[in-house]
Amino acid sequence: MRMRKKRNLIPRMERCAHVQIKNPEEYKGRWAQKFPGYRAYHLELGCGKGRFTAEMAGLNPDIFFIAIEIVQEAMVVAMERACQGEGIRNVRFIEYDASKIAEIFSPGEISRIYINFCDPWPKKKHAKRRLTSPGFLKIYRELLAENGEVWFKTDNAPLFEYSLEQFEKEGWQLREVTRDLHENGPSGVMTDYEVKFVSQGVKINRCVAVKPPAF
Repeated sequence: MRMRKKRNLIPRMERCAHVQIKNPEEYKGRWAQKFPGYRAYHLELGCGKGRFTAEMAGLNPDIFFIAIEIVQEAMVVAMERACQGEGIRNVRFIEYDASKIAEIFSPGEISRIYINFCDPWPKKKHAKRRLTSPGFLKIYRELLAENGEVWFKTDNAPLFEYSLEQFEKEGWQLREVTRDLHENGPSGVMTDYEVKFVSQGVKINRCVAVKPPAF
């Protein structure tokens, strides 16, 4: 579903400009230099309205979070969440296409990648666009540090089964695989979509995939 155009979008984004990076290509290979003092650098692909982003950053002040979102109308809400109150210092937002992340990160710069409720692209002809397709997994493998992880969540069962298959085919080690994450009550930090789904009784699938060792 396409988001409704936000009123005063540009002024709202300008008010939060200090948490947005507009020239991310210039940061490639220099993230730790640009934002020193953090024990790890985590990347979220498709942060949406930023509930997960802001809460994770708040809970982990020693980790630097980089949130990518292609839809401005969603990203501005995420930026505003990060700026609320005293603001969150350890997060930056980038308006960018997830398929091009190799242009803004060097090998080994990222310790963890979060993929939450991405577009399932259900048609077979669109399979390569799925964020867990082999092409994307090769990119993640290159950019992740040794023992780096992909944390993946979705409400879409066919996409989840497809993703597990792709991870295994590409040599990733699967951990914490569940097809009903909140079976025994709310578990972990949730996205806006997730909160809605859980209230409706929708089962949430989740897994952690660990980067294959180098050959």
